[in-house]
Formats: sequence, C-alpha cells, structure tokens
Amino acid sequence: MRKLLILLPLLILPVSAFAQGTPKVEVFGGYSNLISNFTNSSIDMNGVNLAVQENLNSWFGGVLDFSTHFGSENQSVTGLSGTTTTSFRVNTQSVTYGPVFSYRKSHTVTPFGHAMVGAVRGGPDYLGISRGEVRFGVYAGGGLDVKVSPMISLRLIQADYLMTRFSGARQDNIRLSAGIVLRLGKKK
Repeated sequence: MRKLLILLPLLILPVSAFAQGTPKVEVFGGYSNLISNFTNSSIDMNGVNLAVQENLNSWFGGVLDFSTHFGSENQSVTGLSGTTTTSFRVNTQSVTYGPVFSYRKSHTVTPFGHAMVGAVRGGPDYLGISRGEVRFGVYAGGGLDVKVSPMISLRLIQADYLMTRFSGARQDNIRLSAGIVLRLGKKK
C-alpha cells in the first residue's frame, strides 16, 4: 500500500503536465441558436455549430467555422378577405474563417475572442428572398471554455454577432452556441 502511495503521484504527474499545455488543434461541436435579423422581425432558428481551431502559439490561432440553422418564419399577407399568416420553413448555413485570440493563464478556464469572414447562404423564403442566395458575412464574438479533462473542454457559451446583407438590406443577427471541445495534440 505504501508503494502505491509513492507511485501514484509519479503516475499522475505526466497527465497534469500534459493538461497544462496548449493543444495544437481544438475541434468544437455543439448546439447553436441563431436569432436572425433581431432588430426587425426576428426569426429564432436552431441548429449546430462546428469549428476547427489551429493554435499557432498559446494565445493566437486561426478558426474555420461552419454552422447551419433551421426554423420557420411567419409572414402576414393582407388580401381582400383580410389578413392571413403563412409559415415558411427557412434555413441558413455559414462557412467562415478568421483569427482567434485565447487567454490561457488559467489551467481550467480559457476565454477567447474571434473575428471571422466568409459566406452565408440563406435558403428560399429566408428574410423574404425568393430563392437561395449566398452573401458575404462577418462574425465577431467570443466565448468561454472550461477544461474537464486533458483532452475535453466544455464550451459553456459562445456569443457571436453576425452581419449579413440579404434583399439589399443589412441584417444584424445573434448566434449563441454551447457544446464540447476536443483538445488534440500539444503545442511545444
């Protein structure tokens, strides 16, 4: 028993040393909610957010982000017989890339911020467009990861502002995400 107590710290030491390093790659996957065009008539859509982040050092890297959201938009149409409300199934997807800045001074909590640019696709009936369109989009935001093991963190929150331009008008959107981060490799 005494030998086990002496060997236990030696067995745990490599694991704790690994946990303190910066991972080479972080892969995020989780639930996402997009509040589309929240300043006017908002559409609340559910979906998924996936991201792959390569860390160049302990505080700077690049992130490739993909998200897709689905929901329904209610539109009121006024005719001779009065006003009727019609519900349309809508969807949107985005693929963006940009720099990410992480603050890794704590062994368990990592706040981060990012700015990404790329393509946003709105499906038919999304924000009143008649057929699917692809437009330029800009994400700016950040979040908070909490490490639960050397290879896994929980992304408690990621909040992003997304600016798009469909139908000749600017849309201000909010995306909230949460999920699991896989921490792969170790940056030297």
